[in-house]
Amino acid sequence: MTFHSILFPTAADPVPDEQLTPPDFFIDLNLDQIVASITAAKGEYNLKPFFYVPLHDVDAIIFRHEVMQDLENASLRGDIKAFALSIRVVREHLAQLEKLHYEHQKERWFLDAVDLYGDAVNRLVRDLSAAHFSSRGLLAFRDYLARYASSGRFPSLIEEAKRLEAELSAIRYCVFIQGPRVEVRHDAGEPNYSTEVEATFERFQQGAAQEYTFRFSDSPEMNHIEAQILDGVAQLHQQTFSALAQYRTTNKEFLDPTVVTFDREIQFYVAYLDYIPLFTKEAGLNFCYPRMSASCKEVYDYQGFDLALAAKLITDHATPVCNDFYLKDPERILVVSGPNQGGKTTFARTFGQLHYLASLGCAVPGTDAQLYLADRLFTHFEREEHMTNRRGKLEDDMVRIHDILEAATPRTMIIINEIFASTALRDAVFLSKTIAAAIIRLDLLCLWVTFIDELASLSERTVSMVSTVAPDNPAQRTFKILRRPADGLAYAMAIAKKYRLTYDMIKDRIRS
Repeated sequence: MTFHSILFPTAADPVPDEQLTPPDFFIDLNLDQIVASITAAKGEYNLKPFFYVPLHDVDAIIFRHEVMQDLENASLRGDIKAFALSIRVVREHLAQLEKLHYEHQKERWFLDAVDLYGDAVNRLVRDLSAAHFSSRGLLAFRDYLARYASSGRFPSLIEEAKRLEAELSAIRYCVFIQGPRVEVRHDAGEPNYSTEVEATFERFQQGAAQEYTFRFSDSPEMNHIEAQILDGVAQLHQQTFSALAQYRTTNKEFLDPTVVTFDREIQFYVAYLDYIPLFTKEAGLNFCYPRMSASCKEVYDYQGFDLALAAKLITDHATPVCNDFYLKDPERILVVSGPNQGGKTTFARTFGQLHYLASLGCAVPGTDAQLYLADRLFTHFEREEHMTNRRGKLEDDMVRIHDILEAATPRTMIIINEIFASTALRDAVFLSKTIAAAIIRLDLLCLWVTFIDELASLSERTVSMVSTVAPDNPAQRTFKILRRPADGLAYAMAIAKKYRLTYDMIKDRIRS
């Protein structure tokens, strides 16, 4: 295949705008935290926009799976990292060049940058030629890079740089200093007086002596005297310095756009693969490459977990809880109920994270997964009330879910978390059943966290999952979400809270 991008298999795929903002559901699903962690060490590449644009073609996802699986090879990933480090040095060199004041110095820095770039490209050509991989993306890039390095502008660019470096290295000159006057002359074979002075005084050395060696500044900037000496050298060797200036002007844009794009895009894979060991090596959790379909809505994931929460728990030396789910035809809606603080919202986030990360072509938490490639993902989580929003909470819930259903297609996925909690139970049941009926009519995939148990048995398209407690202690949450009939405990707890009849509330009333 012709190489276009290491992230997108065809030229028809849109490359994300670098100023792109995250989708609306990112905060609800804690994806903002996940992407921030993944990209934290790669700020110079601006990788976040790549995580804001899901793929809508199964083959494009497989394309990324292939590249990521190749890069699991530590040796190959090391070669890519070495190349990235070299290109970073080139960028730093060019950035420093812009800060310099003297043209002749800029020209030499430019020559060094080209030299570093040439070494980086040629080394990557050798590394990729010796490496073993099978992904379409990396094979196409290897072919492109080999052609680029062996023909066209690149070889002449590097050869000319080497020739100019050789000419500059061959220049010899001497500096004649008399009082305030400094004169640059052609080298006439004068001896190096520094060496002779050191040899003369070495015989008088007795034991350790105080160090009087002058240390030059580490700053790359030249002072005015050095600049004037360099101007003098340039006047003595006008042909070489004129060619150097012309070389810089002619090759100002020497970086190949495709190579530069590859250097940035490949970091999407490297950053994600560097992120995974936090979970796999430190906590023994699993990742897998999910099978994806844009038509089959039979989805499952075994031993999945919320990445954002797991990262925090692992940092605190705690163990994340993994959960399973599956839907078989004609099932479409996972209705999650159970006691408060039992992991229901975390489970909803896990469901959303899995499907969204899968749509990016990433490996996902779990031992085995088959997921759905939706055209759009919507979330309806509780929102804090704002003074600027004059709608009441119930009205706001209604408006938001109405907008979601209006925009939804049969390929859309919706995640709902505790809708209508602010209204009377009878009204909440009526409204929830009405919305569920609309979701069923559209044949949408949905996960719905709710205290209304009736939704779990609404039709053959709904499946009940319940957050469980320890059998011998109902107050102890297990954070395991199991596929089983709703037990009414969530509804009972909601009623008890409404009338201030929970165990803790009754104890407080007795004390007072």
